[in-house]
Amino acid sequence: MRIVVQRSKQARVIVDEVAVGAIEHGLVLLVGITHEDTEQDARYAAEKIAGLRIFEDDSGKMNLSVTETGGQILSVSQFTLYGDCRKGKRPNFMAAARPEQAKPLYDRFNELLRDQGLKVETGIFGAMMDVSLVNDGPVTLIIESR
Repeated sequence: MRIVVQRSKQARVIVDEVAVGAIEHGLVLLVGITHEDTEQDARYAAEKIAGLRIFEDDSGKMNLSVTETGGQILSVSQFTLYGDCRKGKRPNFMAAARPEQAKPLYDRFNELLRDQGLKVETGIFGAMMDVSLVNDGPVTLIIESR
């Protein structure tokens, strides 16, 4: 799994002009899944993200996790994270898992985040989505399960 993690003051995802997910304070996750990913990868990523200390404490140091700050998650499926741009001008998406493999693992990943006590909002898997956020910091990281 490859996940872009963005600390956010607020975020939302819109499909067909309807807000389908929104958060105030927390993390926006752009989630890519490849062929070799398993539930073990989803579990690793969910635990890593729930405990990732990227929120500031009273001293201004990044010492707090999204769980500790009462933050929320906006999780958006993003197969293009596995786009290979090394050859030519058109990305190759062969490394991205097919929807029938990726969707159940994406759903399981979100369930594992909820099991960590987090409120998780999502977009709609496979839909064209408009994602907007106020990136806090900005703080943007990449988590890879392998």
